[in-house]
Amino acid sequence: MLCDMIAEEAAFRFVAGRPSVDFTGTLGKRWRDPPVERIPDAATLGRWFAESGLTDAPVAVTTTALRQAYPLREALYRLMRAPVFGERPTRADLELVNHWAACTPPALALRADLTARLVEPTAEQLFALLARDGVDLLGGPQGERLRECSSETCTLLYLDTSRAGSRRWCSMELCGSRDKMTRYRRRAAAAEP
Repeated sequence: MLCDMIAEEAAFRFVAGRPSVDFTGTLGKRWRDPPVERIPDAATLGRWFAESGLTDAPVAVTTTALRQAYPLREALYRLMRAPVFGERPTRADLELVNHWAACTPPALALRADLTARLVEPTAEQLFALLARDGVDLLGGPQGERLRECSSETCTLLYLDTSRAGSRRWCSMELCGSRDKMTRYRRRAAAAEP
């Protein structure tokens, strides 16, 4: 049971609606000390690139690239969180994301089925792609649709693509159902004599 909970916490979550926002979710339960690091090593980051759909296969990631990933992830997180909570972005975060967005992204090629693929991307090129996605999101109309999960035990950001703009959880299957069950149990316990 404990092993299942640890595995679930460490599992990648692709519920945000954009790769850059999903990237910020590689650090989970930010309120906890320590938070849940979902990319603890270079190989796991390489696997995240593939599982996120950015690449067809895991990418070779150096320890240097891993050390570069963390500040980029956190700068994106703070920049995306800023409009959610009415905060001002810091100059350092803007400069870091803009630095990566100005870097060369991976080259594209067409497959025989006329779908695009990235041509042997490096981790650094994928960081450029993630930073550009974040800039596109924050600088466009969808930036106003960024939200933080309403669950008391989740800090994931997501893009609310619901028609009414009233989505409350990063995932109804995980946080939404848990949150509803927790509130139901609280009401039931309060109603008991």
